[in-house]
Amino acid sequence: MNTLIWVFALVLTAVGATVGSVKRINEGEEALVERLGRYHRTLKPGLNFGVLPIVDELVARANTREQTLDIPPTPVITRDSVSLDINAVIFWRIMDLYSAYYEIDDVKVALQNLVVTILRSKIGELDLQKTYSSREEINRALLESLDEATEPWGVKVTRVEIQDIKLPEEMRRALEKERAAQSEKRAAISLAEGERDAAIAAAEGARQAAIKNAEAVAESVRRIAEAMPSQANPQEILRYLVMQRYVEANLQLGESNNSKVIFMNPRDLTQSIAEFIVEPNVPQNPPRPNSANGSSNAGDGSSGVSS
Repeated sequence: MNTLIWVFALVLTAVGATVGSVKRINEGEEALVERLGRYHRTLKPGLNFGVLPIVDELVARANTREQTLDIPPTPVITRDSVSLDINAVIFWRIMDLYSAYYEIDDVKVALQNLVVTILRSKIGELDLQKTYSSREEINRALLESLDEATEPWGVKVTRVEIQDIKLPEEMRRALEKERAAQSEKRAAISLAEGERDAAIAAAEGARQAAIKNAEAVAESVRRIAEAMPSQANPQEILRYLVMQRYVEANLQLGESNNSKVIFMNPRDLTQSIAEFIVEPNVPQNPPRPNSANGSSNAGDGSSGVSS
């Protein structure tokens, strides 16, 4: 009877030891086992046998998937002595659980302190304007520095993102006023350049119009000269064209709906038209014939009127 009891007790002990030596690890996790206070092995996802209940101890169980660590707003100072509050987020994962557990006390706290230190160092090398315009450059510099520093810890930093950069309220208002002034200045410059270009274009258009007008006048003179006899006076052609333009200008002026007051000397107007109508080679007031002999006295160029 005593022997049966002892056998039953041994069977129960063996079954308990077997069940207790089996450890299940979920996917995306790992665990560290110490035997008698020293590192023994790393448990992988699945069922792991041979973990003795009394001799072995499960000292660490960690997530090996990618994780995020939010860095709270941190005060930093730029190269031009402007105080900023910057918060960031990092994406990281454990690559070697042994190093992450035995090489560093608390990997999350270490990562946070390391990010703050590197961030202050990088921002201190940049002025305020460069800090705002170089987020990608800062992110890249942080990632390179963190990747190099965390390699002995068995940790891989996959990405770093600066979430927000906050200025003091007084500095923010001053920058807004400066940006508004810069925008007004650029608008004024653009307006002046537009007016200058328009004036240049108008002058060029007027020049081209004058050239075309002169070419048209020259062509008209050429055609009229071809149509007239060879002994025609070129000055008469020019007088004809000038008077034609004069008449056209008066017609256009009269067709306009706007009220106009034009001061002209009637004598100058009638004299100009008369000079154009009368042939230049024919005298306007020819001498009257002599009543005595019906002919003019050509000797002295005066009329032969008898007394």
